Amino acid sequence: MSANDTAGEARRPGRLTRSEREDFLAQPHIGVLCVVDDGDRPPLALPTWYAYRPGGNLAVVTRKDRRKSRLIARAGSLSFSVQWTEKPYRYVTVEGTVVKQARPTREELVSIGSRYIPADQIEAWAEWELGGGNGNGEPEYVEIRPDRWLTADFSSTDG
Repeated sequence: MSANDTAGEARRPGRLTRSEREDFLAQPHIGVLCVVDDGDRPPLALPTWYAYRPGGNLAVVTRKDRRKSRLIARAGSLSFSVQWTEKPYRYVTVEGTVVKQARPTREELVSIGSRYIPADQIEAWAEWELGGGNGNGEPEYVEIRPDRWLTADFSSTDG
């Protein structure tokens, strides 16, 4: 095989365009939120539901005064990643700045929950959350402005 022959050679994944990455993030994947720890532990990384509309901010719900909430408030920024595990593999990671961290409105809860909960159950779920039914603490809405995007798309490769 000559030095110019690329058969069997690993190739770099392609990158998603702006519209592709925003459309991918707008799909109802499970995301992984990652925020720096404030001590000797590694960064906290947890799967979570989220909401996103192309061109807008990313939103998640946490629990007020819990570890994740405290770390987010202290850091003021975080990373958020979603992936498609089927072939061809692709992912989108957002590095962003927290622009809001407050008690959610019903509409904010519905915007996130409606992506994962059947339509006939979403209002009851939002009421249950706002009423403290979860038992894990008061819900807290966190909105993140995407500052940087990292993407990979194995359906196309750079050559």
